[in-house]
Amino acid sequence: MASLEFKGKQVVRNYHLTLKYHQLVADREKSLTHEVSLDDNLIIHGDNLLALKALLPTYGGKVKCIYIDPPYNTGNENWKYNDNVNSPMMQEWLGKVVGVDDPTRHDKWLCMMTPRLKALRELLREDGVIFVSTDNNEHHRLRSLLDEVFGERNFVGEMVWRKKEGGGQTDLYFVTEHEIILIYSKSDDYEWLDEIVPTDEAKYNKNDENGKFTAVKLAKWGSGARREDRPKMYFPIKDPDGKNAYPKAPDGSEGRWRVGKARMELLVEKELIHWEKKNGDWIPYEKFHYEKGAVTRVKERSILFDIATTGDASNVLTCVFR
Repeated sequence: MASLEFKGKQVVRNYHLTLKYHQLVADREKSLTHEVSLDDNLIIHGDNLLALKALLPTYGGKVKCIYIDPPYNTGNENWKYNDNVNSPMMQEWLGKVVGVDDPTRHDKWLCMMTPRLKALRELLREDGVIFVSTDNNEHHRLRSLLDEVFGERNFVGEMVWRKKEGGGQTDLYFVTEHEIILIYSKSDDYEWLDEIVPTDEAKYNKNDENGKFTAVKLAKWGSGARREDRPKMYFPIKDPDGKNAYPKAPDGSEGRWRVGKARMELLVEKELIHWEKKNGDWIPYEKFHYEKGAVTRVKERSILFDIATTGDASNVLTCVFR
């Protein structure tokens, strides 16, 4: 696997292990109740790496889901590198604002993120998952770093969140309305749970001797629908008139079937092909019969378009702290 290289990488590789565990101390003045407890919902104030080291003794290997929203390293966030690492170079970095013109800006950000991501991984259960927000400033470097910390095979996917509407006229080329959320599991024990809903019987609007069915076109449509895309999936089948029927692409050129020869022969044998005549040509469809009590798995979409924006969040906070 290709590796990500940056200044200070060898120094911070195991930095999270060198830090002592810290004790969480409850603050009665900031508590909502008179009885202060560390077993209730917690808001932790302090350096995030030290906070993680304080959580690890109690919660290590027990957390199911983590979401973090680290600095995006835009150069305008006024964040400073504050890890007191035993390195002359990194001692020079301490306490200095990381600006947009800083030539080591990306190195500093990666040195800051590495120990925190490793500590976060230790917090996760074996079936746990982490969501990390980012934007284009560090997206590709963050993806490479997460590959190293969590393993490339544990990449679940990424979601695009439409974070705002309108505005952005100061952007250089076009209005950037989105951010990215990278998702990684800790191990193969992780399971993504899709929404399960009862199958809509009304969609099965055709009937044969085996009951209600719906029909899906056997010729491939959309991208990759041409004969040259999958030459072995271009072959004839017999239509109701006994003539050879070949797949056609949406533009009328030679196309390809959705299934291969073996699958097609099985559909013919089990009489699972439904034919309809259109413009003088027989068009084959695959039959899918309705089963009582059947359910449908609804996949989540990778684009979070109509959930909420940063403007919505600002309005909620204004109402809360008014």
